[in-house]
Amino acid sequence: MSQPPQPPNEAPQDPPPGFGAPQDPPPGGFGAPQEPGYGYPQTPPPPAGQPATPPPPAGPPSTPPGQPGYGYPQAPGQGAPPAQPGYGTPAPGGQVYPTPTPGQQIGYGQQPGQQQPYGTQQQPYGYPQQPQQPYGTYQQPGTAPMGAPGGGGGKKLNTQMMIIIAAVVAVALIIGAGVFLASGDDGGKKDESKQGQTDGGKGGGGEEGKGGTSGKEKKPADVKARSLFNVPAPVVKDDDSIVTSGSWLTEKTYAKSGVNEIVGYDPASGEKLWTIPLTGPVCAGSEHVTADGLTAVLFQGGKPTKERSHMGCSEVAAIDLDNGQKLWQKTSKAGDTKVNFDEVTVGNGLVAAGGTSGGSAWEIESGNAKWEPRAGDQCKDNGYAGGETALVALSRCGADFDTAKLKVQPLDKDGKPISSYTLPPGIQWGSIASASPLVAAVDSTDESKGPTDYFVIDEKTGKLRSKISVDPDNYLRTCDATEVAQCRNIAVGNDHLYLATREHEGSGEYGMTNEIVSFSLATGKEGGQKADAGDKYSMFPLRMDGGNIIAYKVPPYDKGGQIVSIDGKTFEQTVFLENPSDEAVRDAETSFSSSHAEYRYANGRLYISDVYASKPLSSDDKNYLVVAFGAE
Repeated sequence: MSQPPQPPNEAPQDPPPGFGAPQDPPPGGFGAPQEPGYGYPQTPPPPAGQPATPPPPAGPPSTPPGQPGYGYPQAPGQGAPPAQPGYGTPAPGGQVYPTPTPGQQIGYGQQPGQQQPYGTQQQPYGYPQQPQQPYGTYQQPGTAPMGAPGGGGGKKLNTQMMIIIAAVVAVALIIGAGVFLASGDDGGKKDESKQGQTDGGKGGGGEEGKGGTSGKEKKPADVKARSLFNVPAPVVKDDDSIVTSGSWLTEKTYAKSGVNEIVGYDPASGEKLWTIPLTGPVCAGSEHVTADGLTAVLFQGGKPTKERSHMGCSEVAAIDLDNGQKLWQKTSKAGDTKVNFDEVTVGNGLVAAGGTSGGSAWEIESGNAKWEPRAGDQCKDNGYAGGETALVALSRCGADFDTAKLKVQPLDKDGKPISSYTLPPGIQWGSIASASPLVAAVDSTDESKGPTDYFVIDEKTGKLRSKISVDPDNYLRTCDATEVAQCRNIAVGNDHLYLATREHEGSGEYGMTNEIVSFSLATGKEGGQKADAGDKYSMFPLRMDGGNIIAYKVPPYDKGGQIVSIDGKTFEQTVFLENPSDEAVRDAETSFSSSHAEYRYANGRLYISDVYASKPLSSDDKNYLVVAFGAE
């Protein structure tokens, strides 16, 4: 840790073996777009009598699946240490397979470390190995039927016993029907409470283990949305791209980062309410907003020049979103040099910024410093993940990068570690998918396709609760390896992790689809719940809303996108918002890369914004910084 207090004694841990070395960050620097957002509008079927080959889209050539979007900007970044030899057992062709866990069952013909079939995952470390059913399959408890092999005694039921069983079943059905009628719909008479971006974002919603608890979001009387306003992208010269990361939503304001500024807009009309100038371009913005509408932003110490294109991400400021004020602006120094940070977050009443040089924190209201990097620190905070009542540090401990250990440490308000968990050896990069419940994400493969393992950690003791292992080829990328707190398209709540699968062919002749799948944080296994996007739609979670999941559905070629609420208990979907299907509106909505755009939804309004601004491909193209939709 960068802070003065020393971590407590860690709980004994035997981290799972078999992790390969992390890879170099992708070209374009840390956080640059890696892949296009899946779910681009589906191609319509051909007219009668025409070949069954979809016509090519107008405009620039389409992008093959898995490749960066055509003309999508690559952000300037910084280099990273070279990839290290994989940790594990060598195999033919030089590939490195992870060493199997002792007692692990390996399928016939399966190499150690080979990925399992789609939708299945490895058991958490320390759990006995058991056969897994495909995802979404209900796991039936109990034994085999009576009379079947392995059943209760193997005796046939006599006539008297059958009559008794039938009577019991009939009584149960009558009682069940009465309970159902007595506990029916409330007629929509619940209080209409409002919600902005202050409920913890991806995690922390609802009571853990009790899905279906009432969320704050309510279905509008008319879910048909209209376009509220659009904000054109900043003018970019040459082939440069400008970072515009950061968008925030409260009941009073929608705010968005621009070029050397943050602008507040009226949430309904898009009228400019205020502008806060910054000393330089934005580097990053916190994903979290306090209940009082406060957040934080990281930006450069000066405007770029011809001689120096990047002035260093050294400035941290707290922003009052409702009143349009910069509360304070701070830096940290190592000697006479300002410390550069990579990320910033808000959590537990603090603003915390971290990077390869270490981390610093300030009280969000006063700006009083709580800690900062010191010479000789053996542990440096790469970054922090925040929330309303939580702040978690990901620290790199050790002078040598190749052998350093990564520690996940929940912090109190003074920066003292509440607990500490050390990730397995060989892992050099990690992310915090959720601060509370605490879930760390790592990529242990030889390719950076996204997390392969989610470590569920007890925040108080630092002990590993479970490990959720997934095949990154089958699930949408949620976290970039080199960013600690910028995980997207993921939700954590109800003591479950919710992930979106990658697109696959739907049941129709044309079009792709996908699902949102649940995983139990208690066991590391699939939770038996699956929400289907439907033919030609794809979907991914945005955040929790009480015990429910708010998700965005990417539309087909002829419709607008949707916001749906997924009941955390039944997994039934309710449409909260359906955007217009007009061509011009559709084009604006789908012009964003869904894997990197920022989506904010509350109170029947959806805001989609870009994290980069770049020069249009042609004079006819329109680039948008923000598009906003709202129910009538």
